[in-house]
Amino acid sequence: MNNRITFALLVVLTAVGTLTVSSAYAELACPDCGPDDPRMIAKQLLLEDLPISFWTDKSTYDHNDSIIVEGRVANVNPGVPVTLTVMSSLNSIISIDQVSVDDMGNFRTSFSTAGDLWKYDGTYYIKANYGSAEKNNKVLVELVNGINARPDIEQPGITCGKSELSVLGNCVPYSISGGTVNGAKVNTNDNSLIVMISANEDGTITLNPSKNVLDGAFMVLVDGEEWDDVEIDGNQITVMFLAGAEEIEIIGTHVIPEFGAIAALILAVAIISIIAVSAKSRLSIMPRY
Repeated sequence: MNNRITFALLVVLTAVGTLTVSSAYAELACPDCGPDDPRMIAKQLLLEDLPISFWTDKSTYDHNDSIIVEGRVANVNPGVPVTLTVMSSLNSIISIDQVSVDDMGNFRTSFSTAGDLWKYDGTYYIKANYGSAEKNNKVLVELVNGINARPDIEQPGITCGKSELSVLGNCVPYSISGGTVNGAKVNTNDNSLIVMISANEDGTITLNPSKNVLDGAFMVLVDGEEWDDVEIDGNQITVMFLAGAEEIEIIGTHVIPEFGAIAALILAVAIISIIAVSAKSRLSIMPRY
């Protein structure tokens, strides 16, 4: 095996390792790489395997910056744009953009972090879709020097009582012994309500979420493990926990979506993309005379 083949295999292994370590978020930014840098070569090989890949010029931004987004799609479908969706640290969609792709599959755009929708510090993620649902990817960026938001405890426009949790615009009554409640959030992927606690000793927590927050509760996890010391009576869930417990996750058949009216905009964008892809596909198979 000659040196060239050995180097090529090394680059491929490097790319595979990068994808394995960061399978959920493919952040491929390499601003200091030259064209012959092994990291740049590994990035290009990785791009050939991913349907779509993109990166930002930095990983951390202020609240009056521009986020430069660049990327590439592996297989160009002429006329089909890349759809970029930005999710804020409050788990709400704050921006949607459609970007044209050139003949080489490259695309570039930017987002301004100025404005009320970007005012909270924390982790924001940008998701890219190209044509079909399978062709997607996402990257994380961090915003600093703004408002230190605690979306699991406080949410703009809603005030809950002392024994209530604020969950995406809804108040969830609760009672607890043996510890304190730090906040709550939802996981739409698992249809679950997650409650963060500090358990000083063995105790009990009882939650009464309305059906529009959580419905059909059937399983409870405590610190990631399935838990048996649970009583479920309709939408009243009582969980006995041990000292040191930090997270209680209640899984149901439905959980409140993390975003509201803007979902209609996402649906419209998705429909437009599907129509565009379908139209291109039909044109490509029509006989030519």
